[in-house]
Amino acid sequence: MLQILGYGLIILISASCVPPEAEEEFPEDEEWLEEKDDERCDQLLSSAAEYYKNKDWKSTIRVYRMLTNEGCDRGNEEQVYQFWAIAHERQAQFDSSEIVLLQGLKHLTDNLNLYNRLAYAYKRLGKSEDEAYVYQDILDIEPDNSETLKELARVYGDMERFEEQVEVLKQILELEPTNKSVEGDLVLAYENLGLDPLDIYRTRFAHNPNNVSYGIDLADQLMQSDEFVEAIDILEDLSHQRSSNGAVSKKLIFKKLAQAYVGNDQLSKASESYIRLFEEDSGDFRTAIEIVSLNIDISDFKTALLWIEKAIEIAPENGEPLGYKGNVYYQATLDCREEEPSTDDKIVASLAQKYFKMSLEKGYRKFRRDVKYLDENEDDLLFGLEDWFLLEDQSVSLKPSGDCYSWVKEALPKDPSWKQ
Repeated sequence: MLQILGYGLIILISASCVPPEAEEEFPEDEEWLEEKDDERCDQLLSSAAEYYKNKDWKSTIRVYRMLTNEGCDRGNEEQVYQFWAIAHERQAQFDSSEIVLLQGLKHLTDNLNLYNRLAYAYKRLGKSEDEAYVYQDILDIEPDNSETLKELARVYGDMERFEEQVEVLKQILELEPTNKSVEGDLVLAYENLGLDPLDIYRTRFAHNPNNVSYGIDLADQLMQSDEFVEAIDILEDLSHQRSSNGAVSKKLIFKKLAQAYVGNDQLSKASESYIRLFEEDSGDFRTAIEIVSLNIDISDFKTALLWIEKAIEIAPENGEPLGYKGNVYYQATLDCREEEPSTDDKIVASLAQKYFKMSLEKGYRKFRRDVKYLDENEDDLLFGLEDWFLLEDQSVSLKPSGDCYSWVKEALPKDPSWKQ
């Protein structure tokens, strides 16, 4: 038993005597300048490259350490210090990687590869302050390096240095004015500073008042903040500007303007904006349908009918405009009908059902529930044989009368099965 304990004690003592991973040491400057053995250096560099290729990181580190001590890094500084640092990275020895890279940068003061690896080492070590300094050094060499600026902005954000983050993000947007991700980061940074993010877009557009894209971006942000009046003013101004982007910009402006008017509950103005959009692109029947829907909402069924006829003229084989024509009639009956459906209500509802079914036959299914509802309640809501027998004038076709349906010019034909 004592013998076993003795062996265990020896093993424990031996284990505790294993030397730690060697820290990197470098020759003094005067030693580094001494003459080197080129043949020996070639052998060491070749060995290091082979170990690196085979991912033998410990041997890679050992050989790079040897060749540096023998001055073989001279003339091969980038290769030696970069791959030496990477070998440490692969073993998660980022503190050793930092030491190697700092030594390399003593010899290659403007080497971006070494700077970027050093920034990565500091990132993994959680040394945000040092990481930021490295990015600043890189930017001294490449001031317009947007990727480095993005990393610096990230670090400032992590350190809650939001004022500096804002300045860096602004620099990025000067280089990449359409970068939505950076715009989002800038908004968040402003919010973290207790500032209004809209000021970003206001300032940018104020400095570039002829930039249609900036104006539309500002209008979008204003609408998201329910600032519809300001958005409308900006878009109206843009709509009267001459744009280098031509019709595409005009169409987008009118579409946004219509959305802003809808948000501000100015549906007539929204309809006018869609009409302006239609004038820019009269081949788009869906713009006409937008006008139809808005005029239904304000009970201007006469205008709605006019525009749905335009949509049908543009796309006669499409079921969608036919469905919306049915909806013009149907919504009118809901607006005009009192307690019990009148004969006029039933005539117009029957016209609605006619176009709903034509739409369905062409594959457009949006109004199928309305078709079903009208079919299930046809005795009460649709014009039928019983209603026809009650008429004094049993004409071949019937038109509604009265002020509420004065805009309806279409007649409902008599069903051939109805006999006099």
